[in-house]
Amino acid sequence: MHVGRHDFLPKADLLTLEELDRLCSAFIAKGVRKLRLTGGEPLVRRNVMSLVRSLSRHLRSGALDELTLTTNGSQLSRFAGELRDCGVRRINISLDTLDPAKFRAITRWGDLDKVLDGIEAARAAGLAVKINAVALRKHQRGRNSVADEWAHGKGMALTLIEVMPMGDIGEGRIDQYVPLSLLRARLGQQYTLTDLADDTGGPARYVHIGETVRELGFITPMTHNFCESCTGCGSPVPARCIPASATRMPPIAQAAAASADDQLLARRSIGRSLEAEGP
Repeated sequence: MHVGRHDFLPKADLLTLEELDRLCSAFIAKGVRKLRLTGGEPLVRRNVMSLVRSLSRHLRSGALDELTLTTNGSQLSRFAGELRDCGVRRINISLDTLDPAKFRAITRWGDLDKVLDGIEAARAAGLAVKINAVALRKHQRGRNSVADEWAHGKGMALTLIEVMPMGDIGEGRIDQYVPLSLLRARLGQQYTLTDLADDTGGPARYVHIGETVRELGFITPMTHNFCESCTGCGSPVPARCIPASATRMPPIAQAAAASADDQLLARRSIGRSLEAEGP
């Protein structure tokens, strides 16, 4: 959220927890086997655990295979144990840096220690944790990135994500874009990376890191739109599954790379700029 902006939707425009339960249950009745609660930050929603407890009935009945959560981690010290009791077994935590000052700059409210305490509470409760880290050009300098051994050293999965053009991104957002191919090249100089053919049904591509014996995910909506290899999900008429426009590079990426040649030039330019900035 931009500084000084607090334009939340009116409460009347939001689905109630009861309506969310009804909607989720309708999807489950139609064959959906996995649900993820996300946000914003789902754990700051008043009485959100009543929704989690209610949805857990589908886990007990066998109608649902998995109930997961994406969170910023700030409320996990309070809710980790209860989430586990409700049948949640793994969570995703958004965390872009381990540097307290950078964390405050990115989040605008940030208390990094509170998030780290929440992560430890989740691990102590027996929840499997995956860290999602957005690669921001301004914050890639230094050795405090979660892309180092920290996540894998604690037995947590890690996925790196390119900046995505979602909502009101502000004038400087495109300047934060850095292609993950550059970060992968850097990691390849430090670690042994092996491409994996794992298909989790999501947008991530995975590599195996020999030194940590763990997997690292890359979500690259800008350089490699995950729809580009879609064959229509098995539909005999692929165009009815996904609009043709969905397979094209997003406008924000087009601005950075109008063609394959321009994209290469853009990567080289950003690479030289990052090298000039130093470690």
